[in-house]
Amino acid sequence: MPRKTHKDKNKRGQRPTENRTPRPKPKIDFTEDALDFKNTNLLRQYVTDQGRILPRKYTGMPAHYQRRLTTAIKRARQMLLMK
Repeated sequence: MPRKTHKDKNKRGQRPTENRTPRPKPKIDFTEDALDFKNTNLLRQYVTDQGRILPRKYTGMPAHYQRRLTTAIKRARQMLLMK
């Protein structure tokens, strides 16, 4: 019995890839030192109305900035500077 082949797939059995244009990276206009739990005006820009921290997908920050942002927001919450 002959094997079934899919003509719309490439060699590895995956879908054909599309040529996508890369999304432009947002500019970060502050330094890593500005990510402090006392800087609540900056931290509130990265929190939703319900109090959830925005993910990297929406903030466009590098991973090490996002980790520092998360810890700064959590510390500000513990100090009752933010809700």
